[in-house]
Amino acid sequence: MNSLNISVFTCTDEIMQQEIRPLVAVDIIEQLHRQFAILSGGRGKDGAPIITFPEFAGFSDIPDDDFLNVVTYLTSIPSLEAASIGFIIIIDRRRDKWSAVKASLTRIAVTFPGNLQLVFVLRPSRFIQRAIADIGIKLYRDDFKMKVPIIMLNSVSDLHGYIDKSQLTRELGGTLEYGHSQWIHHRTAIENFAMTVKTTAQMLQTFGTDLAETELPNDVQCTEELLSAHTDHHSKLKDELKLAVKQGATLLTCIREPVTRSANCKLSSDELENVATVERLLAQLDETEKAFDQFWTKHHLKLEQCLQLRHFEHDFREVKLALDNLMEAQAGFADIGDSVTRVEHLLREQKQLEEKGQEPLEKAQSLAVHGEQLIQNNHYAVDSIRPKCVELRRICDDFTNETKKKYDILGKSLELHKQLDKASQWCEAGIYLLASQAVDKCQSQEGAETALVEIEKFLVTAKEHQLSNPKEFYNQFEMILTPEIKANAQRILQKLEDVQEMFDKRQVSLKKLAAKQMRPVQPVAPHPESSPKRASPKITRPAGVAVGKHCDSPPFLSSSHIINELIETERVYVEELQSIIEGYASEMDNPNLLHLIPSALQNKKEILFGNLPEIYEFHNRIFLKEIENCIENPELLARCFLKRKEDLQIYEKYCQNKPRSEALWRQCGDSIFFQECQRKLDHKLSLDAYLLKPVQRITKYQLLLKVTCFTYRIAYHQCFLKDYLQICPCLTKLSSLNQIFCHDCSPNLSELGKLLMQGSFNVWTDHKKGHNKVKDLARFKPMQRHLFLYAKMLLFCKKREENTDGHEKTASYSFKNSLKVINVVMEQTNSYGCLKSSEEIAGIMT
Repeated sequence: MNSLNISVFTCTDEIMQQEIRPLVAVDIIEQLHRQFAILSGGRGKDGAPIITFPEFAGFSDIPDDDFLNVVTYLTSIPSLEAASIGFIIIIDRRRDKWSAVKASLTRIAVTFPGNLQLVFVLRPSRFIQRAIADIGIKLYRDDFKMKVPIIMLNSVSDLHGYIDKSQLTRELGGTLEYGHSQWIHHRTAIENFAMTVKTTAQMLQTFGTDLAETELPNDVQCTEELLSAHTDHHSKLKDELKLAVKQGATLLTCIREPVTRSANCKLSSDELENVATVERLLAQLDETEKAFDQFWTKHHLKLEQCLQLRHFEHDFREVKLALDNLMEAQAGFADIGDSVTRVEHLLREQKQLEEKGQEPLEKAQSLAVHGEQLIQNNHYAVDSIRPKCVELRRICDDFTNETKKKYDILGKSLELHKQLDKASQWCEAGIYLLASQAVDKCQSQEGAETALVEIEKFLVTAKEHQLSNPKEFYNQFEMILTPEIKANAQRILQKLEDVQEMFDKRQVSLKKLAAKQMRPVQPVAPHPESSPKRASPKITRPAGVAVGKHCDSPPFLSSSHIINELIETERVYVEELQSIIEGYASEMDNPNLLHLIPSALQNKKEILFGNLPEIYEFHNRIFLKEIENCIENPELLARCFLKRKEDLQIYEKYCQNKPRSEALWRQCGDSIFFQECQRKLDHKLSLDAYLLKPVQRITKYQLLLKVTCFTYRIAYHQCFLKDYLQICPCLTKLSSLNQIFCHDCSPNLSELGKLLMQGSFNVWTDHKKGHNKVKDLARFKPMQRHLFLYAKMLLFCKKREENTDGHEKTASYSFKNSLKVINVVMEQTNSYGCLKSSEEIAGIMT
């Protein structure tokens, strides 16, 4: 709590400085109206005030207290300067007796409170009473105990010799205008005004003391209430001051009225003193008002500054809290990302945080400017405001600098992971290229040269995808290289070296094969028709191992590289599935986006996405973790797939639904809803590209297991080969679920039941229409067809291969015909099997 520390104003008010008078006109108004003593306003030649005791029949009957009160009051009216000269008393007893004169002199001598200068007595006009008075005054002069001369006068003419006529009333032969009732009225008004001035000054004094002792509140509401209360009180006191000034001005006008009415009229000395008194009271009132206004200005400024300070402190607390939350949120962004997708997500979050922080930062800057303005305006609490302004600017600068630093770090992290991704993609493409080069095709000179050309073309792209010098790389990204990122970078660098070494070895082997004209080495592959009837006692090599004395086996990837590649791509696959479910499927239930969803798409989420959530849950909760557990024992990889053989059948359901999903996508794929979801996810590809991921994933599994199998065939790893041979048919079946690319298929694939098997066959069709020669020619001309055997129907399709940007061709199928399983009969012949239906449609070579 702060004290106002403002000195209370003081005013040298003569009325307030004097002790309170015992009497005022209103207290003895009845005695004054009896008019046994008057202060007419006349003065002696030396300025001494004149008190007249006019003829009053019952003078001796006046109580002593009444006489004393009136005389005391009359002597208190003249100024101290005039009273110090001494009073002149005129006793008019011209119509009275000596006894009245004696009684008057005796009472005045005993009770007169003022300083006497002269006593004039107008003796009785009757002869006898005048003679008695002359004798009595000589005999009783000493009894009167007056130290001033007593002058006995026979007439008013004698009095004029001592006092000028202009200072005497008409009753004493003078010209001085005097009205006793008016005199009483003026005295009452002057005293009331003096009391008003005194009371007003006391109220201002009390109010000033209260203001000076007021403690400043510590909150906005109390400060506003205090300022309002003080302002109201100040307004009331100002109204009182205005009324007092108006009262004094009115009184002054009344006193000056005779002069105003007649230019020849002059005010008496007492009237002039009355004017001076009122003017002095008005001047004192004006001084009091000025002192009060000066004090109030300081006090009001202090209160306003206090209110400004409380508002500033309140705003400071709110802004400080918002800035602290902002800094805390920024401090929480410690992650620099472990992938391009993650870093881009972090950059978006950082951008959102920066946009969110604009409002509190602007408020903080504005508040700091406001605080500096308060300081420039000489605010009393400079020591409290300045540190807060410094604190606000410091936090703003810290947030700005930290945001810039965060952007720099994330930018470097993004650049780093892009380089790592490029290198990893280059390695993956290289691995894929090496794995796709069939061993048997490379045994010929032409095949070896073709493989060499493919490798040389691929190696041309090495510079734009590989990382820079490792030492320069670490120096460039030293500030963001966490142990995890550094380990990943080292892994990819090692992977680059390994892949480059594999290419070098492959090139050496292929160049040797291209340089020699050698008989192609035939691989030994198991075949049902050529299998021996009894097992050979010799140790047989695993299937696919080439037999030949001069065979140079092409190098293949190590198992650790393959398992790392599988885990890395599996994690990306899970993230992509999650983004599809959260960014598309869940948004279809968002009430804020319902208006963007086409009517043809509403309530068809299960058709569009199939059992994609089920696939995501399986991979996220089970399969990814089990694959990660194989990183130390890659030979268990095939067993992991074999263990989850039944679980992988969920892909069959997904593939069966895919035609319906694609049809729905072709109908609604251009809607604003999908565009909005793609924008939020910042996906470069549309949803249909991601809906192909599950189909492509099975092919990826088959390829990686195939490459691993090649590796273990070289190492004669019987355990892995055994597991691989068991899981291979399952993966082959799943990977061949590409009947989803079967064009113009009239049966609904989802209604055909489970896919039992499939494969390519030679098919002969018996044409019932047409020329006999044509029918005979057609009978012996086989057609290549790919058959899909479902639980309910057998589909006949024509296989088509289309070139893609990759290293292999993409297969698609055109629907040709179908047979219901219940109508199919199998007939066995010497070397052919014949499928017959009720229509005798087709025969199939076994």
